[in-house]
Amino acid sequence: MNTQTPAEELRHKAVLGAAYQAFISYGFRKTSMDEIAQRAGLSRPALYQYFRNKDDIARQLLQAYYDTAAQAVSAALADDGPCAQVLERALHAQGGGVIEPVFTSAHGRELLDASTQLGADIKQTGEARLAAIYADWLKKGDARGRIGLHGQPPDQIAATLLGAAYGIKMSADSYASYTARLSQLARMIGAGLAAAATP
Repeated sequence: MNTQTPAEELRHKAVLGAAYQAFISYGFRKTSMDEIAQRAGLSRPALYQYFRNKDDIARQLLQAYYDTAAQAVSAALADDGPCAQVLERALHAQGGGVIEPVFTSAHGRELLDASTQLGADIKQTGEARLAAIYADWLKKGDARGRIGLHGQPPDQIAATLLGAAYGIKMSADSYASYTARLSQLARMIGAGLAAAATP
Protein backbone atom coordinates (compact mmCIF):
# COMPACT_ATOMS: atom_id res chain seq x y z
CA MET A 1 0.00 0.00 0.00
CA ASN A 2 1.37 3.42 -1.00
CA THR A 3 1.33 5.83 1.93
CA GLN A 4 3.11 8.69 0.16
CA THR A 5 1.33 11.98 -0.42
CA PRO A 6 1.13 13.22 -4.04
CA ALA A 7 3.94 15.68 -3.29
CA GLU A 8 6.09 12.90 -1.85
CA GLU A 9 5.41 10.70 -4.88
CA LEU A 10 6.52 13.50 -7.19
CA ARG A 11 9.68 14.02 -5.15
CA HIS A 12 10.36 10.29 -5.15
CA LYS A 13 10.05 10.16 -8.96
CA ALA A 14 12.26 13.23 -9.30
CA VAL A 15 14.95 11.61 -7.16
CA LEU A 16 14.76 8.43 -9.26
CA GLY A 17 15.13 10.55 -12.39
CA ALA A 18 18.15 12.34 -10.94
CA ALA A 19 19.70 9.01 -9.96
CA TYR A 20 19.13 7.58 -13.44
CA GLN A 21 20.82 10.58 -15.05
CA ALA A 22 23.75 10.29 -12.65
CA PHE A 23 24.16 6.57 -13.36
CA ILE A 24 24.04 7.21 -17.12
CA SER A 25 26.58 10.03 -16.80
CA TYR A 26 29.10 8.43 -14.42
CA GLY A 27 28.26 4.74 -14.25
CA PHE A 28 26.61 2.86 -11.43
CA ARG A 29 29.79 2.03 -9.53
CA LYS A 30 31.28 5.53 -9.69
CA THR A 31 28.10 7.43 -8.79
CA SER A 32 27.93 8.39 -5.14
CA MET A 33 24.88 9.05 -3.00
CA ASP A 34 26.24 12.59 -2.64
CA GLU A 35 26.10 13.05 -6.42
CA ILE A 36 22.53 11.78 -6.55
CA ALA A 37 21.50 14.01 -3.66
CA GLN A 38 23.07 17.04 -5.32
CA ARG A 39 21.33 16.35 -8.64
CA ALA A 40 18.02 15.88 -6.84
CA GLY A 41 18.42 19.10 -4.85
CA LEU A 42 18.49 17.24 -1.54
CA SER A 43 20.89 16.86 1.33
CA ARG A 44 22.48 13.44 1.72
CA PRO A 45 20.47 12.74 4.92
CA ALA A 46 17.26 13.69 3.08
CA LEU A 47 18.12 11.28 0.27
CA TYR A 48 18.32 8.43 2.78
CA GLN A 49 14.70 9.12 3.71
CA TYR A 50 13.79 7.79 0.25
CA PHE A 51 16.43 5.12 -0.39
CA ARG A 52 18.65 2.91 1.75
CA ASN A 53 21.55 2.87 -0.72
CA LYS A 54 22.44 2.72 -4.43
CA ASP A 55 21.30 -0.88 -4.69
CA ASP A 56 17.87 0.16 -3.44
CA ILE A 57 17.77 2.93 -6.05
CA ALA A 58 18.70 0.52 -8.85
CA ARG A 59 15.95 -1.87 -7.78
CA GLN A 60 13.38 0.90 -7.61
CA LEU A 61 14.45 2.19 -11.04
CA LEU A 62 13.89 -1.29 -12.43
CA GLN A 63 10.48 -1.51 -10.78
CA ALA A 64 9.55 1.92 -12.15
CA TYR A 65 10.61 0.77 -15.61
CA TYR A 66 8.33 -2.27 -15.51
CA ASP A 67 5.42 -0.27 -14.12
CA THR A 68 5.75 2.27 -16.92
CA ALA A 69 6.32 -0.40 -19.56
CA ALA A 70 3.19 -2.32 -18.53
CA GLN A 71 1.06 0.81 -18.88
CA ALA A 72 2.65 1.78 -22.21
CA VAL A 73 2.29 -1.70 -23.71
CA SER A 74 -1.33 -1.98 -22.59
CA ALA A 75 -2.10 1.37 -24.20
CA ALA A 76 -0.36 0.44 -27.45
CA LEU A 77 -2.12 -2.92 -27.70
CA ALA A 78 -5.52 -1.27 -27.19
CA ASP A 79 -5.27 0.10 -30.75
CA ASP A 80 -7.39 -1.59 -33.42
CA GLY A 81 -4.89 -1.04 -36.22
CA PRO A 82 -3.17 -3.74 -38.29
CA CYS A 83 -1.59 -6.45 -36.13
CA ALA A 84 2.01 -5.79 -37.19
CA GLN A 85 1.71 -2.04 -36.59
CA VAL A 86 0.09 -2.50 -33.19
CA LEU A 87 2.76 -4.98 -32.16
CA GLU A 88 5.53 -2.71 -33.41
CA ARG A 89 4.19 0.23 -31.39
CA ALA A 90 3.86 -1.97 -28.30
CA LEU A 91 7.43 -3.27 -28.50
CA HIS A 92 8.82 0.23 -28.95
CA ALA A 93 6.63 1.57 -26.14
CA GLN A 94 7.96 -1.19 -23.90
CA GLY A 95 11.44 0.33 -24.03
CA GLY A 96 10.16 3.84 -23.57
CA GLY A 97 12.74 6.57 -23.14
CA VAL A 98 15.08 4.53 -20.98
CA ILE A 99 16.54 2.23 -23.64
CA GLU A 100 18.23 4.82 -25.85
CA PRO A 101 20.76 5.90 -23.16
CA VAL A 102 21.73 2.24 -22.72
CA PHE A 103 23.16 2.43 -26.23
CA THR A 104 24.28 6.07 -26.37
CA SER A 105 25.94 6.35 -22.95
CA ALA A 106 29.30 4.79 -22.16
CA HIS A 107 27.72 3.58 -18.91
CA GLY A 108 24.36 2.40 -20.18
CA ARG A 109 25.22 -1.28 -20.29
CA GLU A 110 26.72 -1.12 -16.82
CA LEU A 111 23.46 0.28 -15.45
CA LEU A 112 21.46 -2.35 -17.30
CA ASP A 113 23.65 -5.11 -15.91
CA ALA A 114 23.59 -3.69 -12.37
CA SER A 115 19.81 -3.27 -12.23
CA THR A 116 19.23 -6.72 -13.70
CA GLN A 117 21.70 -8.32 -11.30
CA LEU A 118 20.37 -6.51 -8.24
CA GLY A 119 16.74 -6.89 -9.24
CA ALA A 120 16.47 -10.38 -10.70
CA ASP A 121 13.22 -10.93 -8.80
CA ILE A 122 11.78 -7.66 -10.09
CA LYS A 123 12.79 -8.53 -13.65
CA GLN A 124 11.16 -11.95 -13.40
CA THR A 125 7.90 -10.50 -12.08
CA GLY A 126 7.99 -7.62 -14.55
CA GLU A 127 8.57 -9.87 -17.56
CA ALA A 128 5.74 -12.16 -16.42
CA ARG A 129 3.45 -9.13 -16.15
CA LEU A 130 4.34 -8.00 -19.67
CA ALA A 131 3.91 -11.54 -21.00
CA ALA A 132 0.42 -11.67 -19.49
CA ILE A 133 -0.49 -8.39 -21.20
CA TYR A 134 0.70 -9.65 -24.60
CA ALA A 135 -1.00 -13.04 -24.04
CA ASP A 136 -4.30 -11.33 -23.25
CA TRP A 137 -4.02 -9.30 -26.45
CA LEU A 138 -3.31 -12.45 -28.43
CA LYS A 139 -6.33 -14.24 -26.96
CA LYS A 140 -8.64 -11.33 -27.68
CA GLY A 141 -7.29 -10.95 -31.21
CA ASP A 142 -7.82 -14.64 -31.86
CA ALA A 143 -11.38 -14.50 -30.50
CA ARG A 144 -12.17 -11.56 -32.77
CA GLY A 145 -10.66 -13.24 -35.84
CA ARG A 146 -7.99 -10.56 -36.22
CA ILE A 147 -5.11 -12.96 -35.62
CA GLY A 148 -4.76 -16.72 -35.74
CA LEU A 149 -3.31 -18.84 -32.97
CA HIS A 150 -4.60 -22.23 -34.19
CA GLY A 151 -4.30 -23.80 -30.78
CA GLN A 152 -0.88 -22.39 -29.97
CA PRO A 153 -0.74 -21.24 -26.32
CA PRO A 154 -0.80 -17.43 -26.22
CA ASP A 155 1.39 -17.34 -23.12
CA GLN A 156 4.12 -19.25 -24.96
CA ILE A 157 3.91 -16.93 -27.95
CA ALA A 158 4.13 -13.93 -25.62
CA ALA A 159 7.16 -15.43 -23.85
CA THR A 160 8.85 -16.11 -27.20
CA LEU A 161 8.16 -12.54 -28.33
CA LEU A 162 9.62 -11.06 -25.15
CA GLY A 163 12.61 -13.39 -25.28
CA ALA A 164 13.36 -12.31 -28.84
CA ALA A 165 12.99 -8.63 -27.92
CA TYR A 166 15.36 -9.09 -24.98
CA GLY A 167 17.86 -10.85 -27.22
CA ILE A 168 17.77 -7.93 -29.63
CA LYS A 169 18.36 -5.48 -26.77
CA MET A 170 21.35 -7.42 -25.51
CA SER A 171 22.97 -8.02 -28.90
CA ALA A 172 22.29 -4.81 -30.84
CA ASP A 173 25.36 -2.61 -31.26
CA SER A 174 23.52 0.71 -31.54
CA TYR A 175 20.17 2.28 -30.76
CA ALA A 176 19.38 2.53 -34.48
CA SER A 177 20.11 -1.18 -34.90
CA TYR A 178 18.00 -2.01 -31.85
CA THR A 179 14.94 -0.08 -33.07
CA ALA A 180 15.27 -1.40 -36.63
CA ARG A 181 15.52 -5.02 -35.51
CA LEU A 182 12.66 -4.58 -33.03
CA SER A 183 10.49 -3.27 -35.87
CA GLN A 184 11.53 -6.19 -38.05
CA LEU A 185 10.58 -8.65 -35.30
CA ALA A 186 7.17 -7.03 -34.83
CA ARG A 187 6.45 -7.03 -38.56
CA MET A 188 7.44 -10.67 -39.02
CA ILE A 189 5.43 -11.94 -36.08
CA GLY A 190 2.54 -9.58 -36.71
CA ALA A 191 2.31 -10.56 -40.37
CA GLY A 192 2.33 -14.24 -39.45
CA LEU A 193 -0.40 -13.83 -36.86
CA ALA A 194 -2.56 -11.80 -39.21
CA ALA A 195 -2.07 -14.24 -42.11
CA ALA A 196 -3.17 -17.10 -39.87
CA ALA A 197 -6.42 -15.36 -38.91
CA THR A 198 -9.66 -17.13 -39.71
CA PRO A 199 -11.21 -15.52 -42.84
